[in-house]
Amino acid sequence: MKRSTPFKLHSIQDFNKITLDIFRFQAANNLVYKTFLNHLKVDVNAIERIEEIPFLPIQFFKSHKIISSKSPIEQTFLSSGTTGMTQSKHYVPDVAIYEESFTKAFQYFYGSIENYTVLALLPSYLERTGSSLIYMVNNFIEKSNNPKSGFYLDNLDELAKNLEKLDRKGSKILLIGVSFALLDLLDTYKFNLKNTIIMETGGMKGKRKELIREELHNILCNGFGVSEIHSEYGMTELLSQAYSKGNGVFECPPWMKILARDAEDALTILPEGKSGGINVIDLANINSCSFIATQDLGKTYKNGTFEVLGRFDNSDIRGCNLLVL
Repeated sequence: MKRSTPFKLHSIQDFNKITLDIFRFQAANNLVYKTFLNHLKVDVNAIERIEEIPFLPIQFFKSHKIISSKSPIEQTFLSSGTTGMTQSKHYVPDVAIYEESFTKAFQYFYGSIENYTVLALLPSYLERTGSSLIYMVNNFIEKSNNPKSGFYLDNLDELAKNLEKLDRKGSKILLIGVSFALLDLLDTYKFNLKNTIIMETGGMKGKRKELIREELHNILCNGFGVSEIHSEYGMTELLSQAYSKGNGVFECPPWMKILARDAEDALTILPEGKSGGINVIDLANINSCSFIATQDLGKTYKNGTFEVLGRFDNSDIRGCNLLVL
């Protein structure tokens, strides 16, 4: 199966066909997924619709090596977590697929990253190794070709000065930050930005009280002087991201799809508008597993967008992307 296949989709029919092709490929070549399907007594050849595909519980990334390739591992991404918490591990044999996925996804929603100055405020992610988010943002910074692009860590004074100066000049700016760090910046500074996208990656990391999305976004809108707060939905176990340009409504790139599952019956897919567990189809995950049942709660809509409503009570509070409601 060619590496570029998942990124050349022209229709829903293309998506469905490639999804079923990848399902059969992983059912045969991913030992953990194959065992999982056998345990469920699934007849792989009888699966004809994507809604019939069983999704692998995301917890398996903490206890098993989820891999569909025999190639050497180029990169291992690790989830965030508090001391003593088992981390998820995502083994990536071909990191170029990840790079192609996040580059094309950003371009799909925002245009070329080369047109932006990228200011990153991700202190909690920089303080650990193996973050897929840091890998992505570092790649964005390198591609932006702007000397002001970079990770600002705790250097809030320099960040504020550069942000105001660049915004006044009319530069297109992406300020991407973990929620608590963006709030820390606003404790000292207030902005009235005209040319800046504020993108929060969620999570207070235990640094501040968790806020519902509406409250957090209101504070950020007022502090930065913008009308909308953008968000990114991704995780260690995925190689693709969905983006929200406001109001917490996310859209997937063409090679990614969200389905909602019944909270009481994990094998039942719910219709649009019904709340349930979030299942992710990520076709970029061809070398691990493209069918992941997350511990997030949400709902999907007819136009393919979705909302994240929270997390299952019994799951670990993971540091990436989600606010606890």
